[in-house]
Amino acid sequence: MPTPVAAIDIRRDLVGLLPKLRRFAVTLTGDLAEADELVQSVCQRGIAKFHLWNNDGRLDSWLYTMARHQWVDESRRHRLRTGGKGNALEQGELANPNGHFNPVEAGEAHQMVTSLPEGFASVFLLIDIEGHSYKQTADILGIPLSTVASRLSGARLRLAAQGHRRSTRRF
Repeated sequence: MPTPVAAIDIRRDLVGLLPKLRRFAVTLTGDLAEADELVQSVCQRGIAKFHLWNNDGRLDSWLYTMARHQWVDESRRHRLRTGGKGNALEQGELANPNGHFNPVEAGEAHQMVTSLPEGFASVFLLIDIEGHSYKQTADILGIPLSTVASRLSGARLRLAAQGHRRSTRRF
């Protein structure tokens, strides 16, 4: 039995969106292994529920929203099972707890972004890296536009301060 054309298209499009989806998942989870599990689950769910996508907006926005919803649901279930303990980002811990970065270390920008407080990294990624509008970001994350603006401003200020602290040049 031949596969429907829509199923082939969503699978092809998902492959192209995997790097973006993984980056977004990392901003939610703060952990690469958990992010990979979330991406796999979102891809499976996206394929299964593709008929629900209205083809009105961007596919990546639809998948980001799905990832956020799934992550919130999984976090709630996890908190109930563990008696209220959340992930490291929810507990205010940084992705790099010692705070020291090697200026030539691969993935330094990734570490800087994931060290941002919860919510800041997702907003920064969606707007400054992925190019979404404030409105699209608010819709994806389910937060007001004013919160998007304040989180983006906070993320940019924190990243600028981190860069300034590590810079060997002083003006």
